[in-house]
Amino acid sequence: MPVKEKVGIVISDKMQKTIVVKVENRYSHPIYSKTMIKTKKYLVHDEINECNIGDQVLVQECRPLSRRKRWILAKVISKSSLIS
Repeated sequence: MPVKEKVGIVISDKMQKTIVVKVENRYSHPIYSKTMIKTKKYLVHDEINECNIGDQVLVQECRPLSRRKRWILAKVISKSSLIS
């Protein structure tokens, strides 16, 4: 079975070894044909605390690491221009 991967933006890095990533899913409404955006937040394991708020990251699904953390950081796609 292939490993699930998602691309998102880091919205919080206040925890140790954990980041919160926002993933947007765009779809067309079945009746009104308007483009809708559904947003979901994932807790992601970041072993060396390399991410900052605003970074674009690639995350992979893995075994459960805690109650809500089931994703690990695969790579940082682009760093944020914001200085934290």
